[in-house]
Amino acid sequence: QVQLVESGGGLVQPGGSLRLSCTTSGFDFQDYPMSWYRQAPGKERELVADISTLSLTTHYTESVKGRFSISRDNGQHTLFLQMNSLMPEDTAVYYCNALPSFGGNPLYAWGQGTLVAVSS
Repeated sequence: QVQLVESGGGLVQPGGSLRLSCTTSGFDFQDYPMSWYRQAPGKERELVADISTLSLTTHYTESVKGRFSISRDNGQHTLFLQMNSLMPEDTAVYYCNALPSFGGNPLYAWGQGTLVAVSS
């Protein structure tokens, strides 16, 4: 059974930082590109960043470029998202998922996500 468990969210002031983690099980983590999505209140879920199997290639949505960094630990089957210079518009529930390839649809059912709230 595939499990995706996100953690590390919280309330942070504008300009602050958070590091999200996604622990996974039930599939061959090292064989799939991985992704972070987010869903803000009243909005559709959007792709934030993704990373290739060996971390050689990453992509970011324009609004987070230069502020967020995606990484992975294949040995620990864990995905990370380092978020710096956070802004109120980054407020959302963040989710991780595996991808069949870059540009493909997420493979598995969503986890519970982790809430990031940016506010003064």
